[in-house]
Amino acid sequence: MAGSIVLNGVRHYEGKVTTFVLITCFVAAMGGLLFGYDLGITGGVTSMEPFLKKFFPIVHKQMKDKSKNKSQYCKFDNQLLTLFTSSLYLAALIASFFASTTTRMLGRRASMLIGGLFFLVGSLLNGFAMNIEMLIIGRIFLGFGVGFCNQSVPVYLSEMAPANIRGALNIGFQMMITLGNLIANLINYGTSKHENGWRLSLGLAVVPAIVLCIGSVCIVETPNSLIERGKYGQAKEMLQKIRGTEKIDEEYQDLIDASETAKMVEHPWKNIGSPKYRPQLIFCTFIPAFQQLTGINVIMFYAPVLFQILGFGSDASLMSAAITGAVNVVATLVSIFTVDKFGRRVLLLEGGMQMIICQVIIGIMIGLTFGLNGQGAFSKVQADILLFFICAYVAAFAWSWGPLGWLVPSEICSLEIRPAGQAINVATNMLFTFVIAQIFLTMLCHIKFGLFFLFAGFVVLMTIFVALFLPETKNVPIEEMNRLWTSHWFWAKIVPK
Repeated sequence: MAGSIVLNGVRHYEGKVTTFVLITCFVAAMGGLLFGYDLGITGGVTSMEPFLKKFFPIVHKQMKDKSKNKSQYCKFDNQLLTLFTSSLYLAALIASFFASTTTRMLGRRASMLIGGLFFLVGSLLNGFAMNIEMLIIGRIFLGFGVGFCNQSVPVYLSEMAPANIRGALNIGFQMMITLGNLIANLINYGTSKHENGWRLSLGLAVVPAIVLCIGSVCIVETPNSLIERGKYGQAKEMLQKIRGTEKIDEEYQDLIDASETAKMVEHPWKNIGSPKYRPQLIFCTFIPAFQQLTGINVIMFYAPVLFQILGFGSDASLMSAAITGAVNVVATLVSIFTVDKFGRRVLLLEGGMQMIICQVIIGIMIGLTFGLNGQGAFSKVQADILLFFICAYVAAFAWSWGPLGWLVPSEICSLEIRPAGQAINVATNMLFTFVIAQIFLTMLCHIKFGLFFLFAGFVVLMTIFVALFLPETKNVPIEEMNRLWTSHWFWAKIVPK
């Protein structure tokens, strides 16, 4: 058979990087825009006075309270307000399990389209919301959209991309998340001056939803999905098209073999718990959990709220959030250009160490200024220094745990456990996102500046975890990934050869 060479015990298939693949992956990665836009828009809207006055009058009253004995840490502590933010992630968690079946039976494109439609309905409900119930129902629809997209897009990108640039193309998803976040922050800054600006901010989410719906209809299905559904002729033609060569026999046969193995697995959920797939189960659970325990979404959701708590003015808070959003985009570009050159481990380890240093400094600065009673204010110079370290922390996350938290779980699972593995990845991510979104403002009120030391402690643990247990997956074809575990110092003791 033609179509591959073996280097260092790992098979590498023939083929080149085609324009067709690049365009297709760019369109699919648009699914990240939805998630990113929502991440950015929510924090900005919850710091806007007209929005708070209409839906959360108690929080608005607390925010305007200038009494000297009022702790800055507790300004926005309100369970209904955090439910507005976190309800989306609970809905996404539930949707991810249904999305797993849809992605397997109907294909990756269908799952993306369904996600886009859910997001479209949720955006309209939020933009026209008249009461808190309508807001929360809209958030739940948005959550269903995020659940379906986060399930299907990373898998689609991993399956379409050649192994040598799989990291860069998969990180396109994270790049779109950061772009969506930045666009949302800039829109918030512009709409905050208007009485009903919050409606425009929430309603404009229809734009990325429509883009994804149209895009998912226009792109092609992955060869893996076509084979999985018995469309062998189409799969072979598609593989030749995306690899830009006729010599795809060996890769095509490997995909068929993987599909046949997958069909023999009657219960993929039960199967992923067997010793053979123990590393995948551990990484699909721990990596998304650790990604959220960095505390990043505290900055992403609540950046404008957090900056207001720390004494920045309303406009300064929204602008500071936009600056961190811009840093997020630029740092994600760094990851795209380095992940397939230096590998996954180097970025995760460096990013972890940088985040630890920044979080400790942020915690010390807030502690020295506000103390335990939450009373104080930053000078202009101190505020600029704090913003610098928050940006350095965001940058470290954006070129490490941000994109790689989605890339690694999507690339380590072989076809027979891929839907189950990705569902666990998305569900764990959404569960931890929900919990942290729901309790952050309460934790800030009670743990105060110590919260940043708590997150730093988690980053220490996860950096050690990567150093000891994650093998390098750079340039390894997905269907060859199982060889990594049998040659690893720890996993070789658990995974049968």
